[in-house]
Amino acid sequence: MSTEPILAPPRDLEAYCAELGRRARSAERLLRTATGAQKNNWLLHSAAALESRTDEVLEANARDLTAAKALGLSSALLDRLKLTPARLHSMADGLRAVAALPDPVGRILDSSVRPNGLQVAKVAVPLGVILFLYEARPNVTADAAALCVKSGNALILRGGKEALHSNIAVHGLLQKELPRAGLPADAVQLVAVPEREAVSHLLKLREFIDLVIPRGGEGLIRRVEEEATMPVLKHYKGNCHVYVDAAADLDMAENILLNAKCQRPGVCNAAESLLVHAAVAQPFLERAGRALRQRGVELRGCERTQVILEAAGVEVKPATQEDHAAEFLDLILSIKVVDNLDEAVAHIARYGSGHSEAIVTNDLKAARRFTAEVDASALFVNASTRFNDGGELGLGAEIGISTDKFHARGPCGLLELTSYKYVVHGDGQIRT
Repeated sequence: MSTEPILAPPRDLEAYCAELGRRARSAERLLRTATGAQKNNWLLHSAAALESRTDEVLEANARDLTAAKALGLSSALLDRLKLTPARLHSMADGLRAVAALPDPVGRILDSSVRPNGLQVAKVAVPLGVILFLYEARPNVTADAAALCVKSGNALILRGGKEALHSNIAVHGLLQKELPRAGLPADAVQLVAVPEREAVSHLLKLREFIDLVIPRGGEGLIRRVEEEATMPVLKHYKGNCHVYVDAAADLDMAENILLNAKCQRPGVCNAAESLLVHAAVAQPFLERAGRALRQRGVELRGCERTQVILEAAGVEVKPATQEDHAAEFLDLILSIKVVDNLDEAVAHIARYGSGHSEAIVTNDLKAARRFTAEVDASALFVNASTRFNDGGELGLGAEIGISTDKFHARGPCGLLELTSYKYVVHGDGQIRT
């Protein structure tokens, strides 16, 4: 099978997907012995290729944007799909950041010498072949490829049809640099057909694929959970909360909330829900409500929220239970006034998705209780939920933010894409 992208559907989609799996398995065996220098060389040359051929990628992205607008995609989803020179430069910098990180493969996680003289080492190894399913985020194509190859894993990419031309362009640049660095070209493959049936065929390839990582909407996650024959690492929805405590600095709280909600509302670590302690509800909601409305945010509040905002002349709609549980991925925010920290924690436990939760407070005891009692992949004290990101937390990049607890949680970078094996050295010991 040619490594060139296939735009027209193959005659036999099932055979096409199986061939992708076979080629990935072969590539994965070769990657096990690739050197750190080879992998870093590929990353650096791929970064240069992204920057030198920006026009080519942007032209492909423009085709996707035109089609997406015709389909009526929301402004938030269009923002996720859109590539710009600055975003391509950021993608290239992300590849360079991964190149600068230590190679996780072969890292000694633990070691000991047994009383009988056996030397036991716990050694980090690649997971194998990873299937990555994602939606309209073409920048993620480069991040996923960088992390998988650096951690010694072969990768099969299956992006959303909305970003097909963009993904083909980015993947083509990355794949061309693999053999130049002495790495197998099939280390990074792209499913270049839009048919949904391709995903079903891929999810049956347990003999070739070791792990599937779905990153997208709730429907995609549920479908993968139901159909996958291999382990699933879920990048599930992000219903992220900002809780403004009675002891909060209200200037700080407003800045954090506006950043968490408005900087990029279409991403998973954006705030979707605001909780405010009753002691500061009136002054905070009046100022924050006006600021949010000025930025085009639709507010949906509880009864107490409605009383405060309506008296201040700020437009607000009644919030339903569905609103409190929703991942809007848009300029919409649910709001609830709570009487104490216990009520805030209980609300998050009921409606949260285990992604990112923040508290704004100058009360150290309240902060400690919040971080101890709230169950999520990342907790923030006096900081925006937008920092739950592999690059921001020093991982170089991420392939997703896991809301699972096994085998990885939170931003998944290089270390989260490895497993381990025990290597034992002896000098003739036998067990008695």
